[in-house]
Amino acid sequence: MLMLRKSLSRVVVCLCLVSLVSLSACSSPPPSRFEQAQEESVSAGKSNTAVNENAVEGAKLNDFFPDNNGEYERVFTQEKDGFVQAKFKFQGKDVATLGIFDTTSNPDAKKAFAKATEKVQGFPLVEKGSTNTAVLVGDRYQVSVRSSSPDFDVEQRKEWLGKFELKGLANLK
Repeated sequence: MLMLRKSLSRVVVCLCLVSLVSLSACSSPPPSRFEQAQEESVSAGKSNTAVNENAVEGAKLNDFFPDNNGEYERVFTQEKDGFVQAKFKFQGKDVATLGIFDTTSNPDAKKAFAKATEKVQGFPLVEKGSTNTAVLVGDRYQVSVRSSSPDFDVEQRKEWLGKFELKGLANLK
């Protein structure tokens, strides 16, 4: 009887070990730190990309950018509802990024213009950091020029903001 009990105990222990190994082999391993970071990034991107349904179609904003001018070339790089962006090149080198953003998707973006002391074509102008200059057009569109070259200074940013078709953009609904 003692012998039978020992045998039975061994069989039960073996079955438990086999079951444990089988169950652990069937479950998926936890994601690596890289996979987890990717999942978090994708999830955050989905929650942070809301575009207001009233945001203007991006293609409609293209017409308000300055045209190519002499050695300056505008190259559109991004277009989506409520936003258009272009690289600005001088003699083939990136010197600035131009953008128009419809603030209906982020009304708080307009707050920075409340205390503006300068204007371009009658629209409030602000400096956003040391490389970005922007105007608020028609209390809706933020038009910005951000330097990507130290040679493209604040005065040039203001000059190029004035070359946007700001009055026409103010009428865009």
